[in-house]
Amino acid sequence: MDQPGNDDVIVVGSGVVGLTTAVVLAEAGRRVRVWTREPAGRTTSAVAGALWWPYRIEPKALARSWALTSHAVYEELAARPEETGVRVVEGVMGETRLDELGDWAARVPGLRTATADEYPGTALWARLPLIDMPVHLRLLQDRFRRAGGRIEERTVTDLGEVGAPVVVNCTGLGARSLVPDPAVRPVRGQLVLVENPGIGEWLVSTDPAAGTTTYVFPQPGRLVLGGTTDEDDWSREPDPEVAAAIVARCAALRPEIAGARVLDHRVGLRPVRDAVRLERELLPDGRVVVHNYGHGGAGVTVAWGCAREAATLLGVAASG
Repeated sequence: MDQPGNDDVIVVGSGVVGLTTAVVLAEAGRRVRVWTREPAGRTTSAVAGALWWPYRIEPKALARSWALTSHAVYEELAARPEETGVRVVEGVMGETRLDELGDWAARVPGLRTATADEYPGTALWARLPLIDMPVHLRLLQDRFRRAGGRIEERTVTDLGEVGAPVVVNCTGLGARSLVPDPAVRPVRGQLVLVENPGIGEWLVSTDPAAGTTTYVFPQPGRLVLGGTTDEDDWSREPDPEVAAAIVARCAALRPEIAGARVLDHRVGLRPVRDAVRLERELLPDGRVVVHNYGHGGAGVTVAWGCAREAATLLGVAASG
């Protein structure tokens, strides 16, 4: 294996945050490797519903800035959806008021109050990036490799064992034991993939009384139905009863979903933290660690903004 040089960076983690950070650094000219315990296709990012929206992430002001940076990138990538996995899709965000969102909402093109014909209650209509994550993760890997990066499957149990002058910690939920940081905890999300009966718009509906969020995301070749927010639940096994309840809730909103053939069941563990940890740490031996984890259910939404801030913390002028 090549010996690390002074400009070497090792990014630990190959979810969307890790890969996006690696792309930004590599395309800025740094020599970057990604160390990952599992392939990108097996990370939580791979099963994300992946609608752009600042969801379950703190601190709000920074998260919204990161999200808007990412939104601009996704709008550009949406010009090549087959290659990038990014499309801009119309839909309705239920139980949401425009005046509750803050100034950032004015920078989202076309965001407006939904009409009564579009949704029976208070809601917003929007055209938002919706990302097909398996395709998008492949794009990130391809861009990273074209920029000279390398991806290596390695399990890291101690950041101190990572032999590079600069380490970027994008381990998500893994940071709980790796750092260790007990503030990171799982919020389990279960999804059902069904054949699409002809739905072209996404829909999110929240029932505060029941404590549920129901969503319908049309992806190429499938319809993604969700979801759950199970606090501190580590189970990655789909629950059949939960799956049936998800389908029933979605069918109550869009009756054509009833009877749609089930294609698959997915579970992801969102790496939730009271606040994203995005900061530079100097180790006793003089090496630098930049932590970039704890993005909860909004990793896709803020990935590019956080990647560019991580690059800035390393003194790298990011252009990607």
